Amino acid sequence: MDLKIKNKVCIITGGAKGIGYAIAKLWAQEGGIPIVFSRSMPKEHDEELKNLCKSYEFFEIDLKNYDQIEELVKKVAAKYNGIYALVNNAGANDNLHIENTSVQDLIKSYENNLFHYYAMTKECLPYIKKEQGNILNIVSKTGITGQGRTSAYASAKAAQIGFTREWACAFAKDNVRVNAIAPAEVMTPLYEKWLQNFPNPEEQYKKIAKAIPLGHRFTTVEEIANTAVFTLSPLASHTTGQILIPDGGYVHLDRALNWDECQ
Repeated sequence: MDLKIKNKVCIITGGAKGIGYAIAKLWAQEGGIPIVFSRSMPKEHDEELKNLCKSYEFFEIDLKNYDQIEELVKKVAAKYNGIYALVNNAGANDNLHIENTSVQDLIKSYENNLFHYYAMTKECLPYIKKEQGNILNIVSKTGITGQGRTSAYASAKAAQIGFTREWACAFAKDNVRVNAIAPAEVMTPLYEKWLQNFPNPEEQYKKIAKAIPLGHRFTTVEEIANTAVFTLSPLASHTTGQILIPDGGYVHLDRALNWDECQ
């Protein structure tokens, strides 16, 4: 299937590892030009993206530096004569619970997980409007369901969902689409690190996976990337304001069902 993204520029924040890297890699494989904004980039990932796309670039940036965001976005737009799409992805669950988190720490969490979604979109928007492209926010099921003991992250993700719906309304007149993907249980490097907090990480993984109706397994980063790149492509030309949840039914299906008996 031709996704019609050949030579289209897509900026991906946090595109060095996990979901962001999977999206950048698939964008390149489908003929697009991925531009990664991230604090670092593993050498092997950098080399792989270069092999897939000669025009790929990585820019080292701390996304709390909003002036630098403006500078780099202008640089990318000038070099490639435009920007088609933006994937807001960078961030991490910091597990900050309201009972032991100050307002100052909450703000710091929003600086790491929320404010750069706004800053990146604001700077990329004029170029995306010109190309009638689109924006994809990587949010989280925690912003829909809650999780317990992670007030800062869950509320940041809920705000990103609010951004998605608001921007979809605001920019529909410009033929700019805005959507979100809300991953649930995906084995990223950060998730793997979180599992190490348990006495038996493998047992904890199996416990969570058992509650996922479709296949009793985690969603892969490649499955998230497949949904993301299709949604970003012109083939999804009438899809906007959507919160897509490729999660094996984890959020919306009844996890109390005995799936062994139902099959």
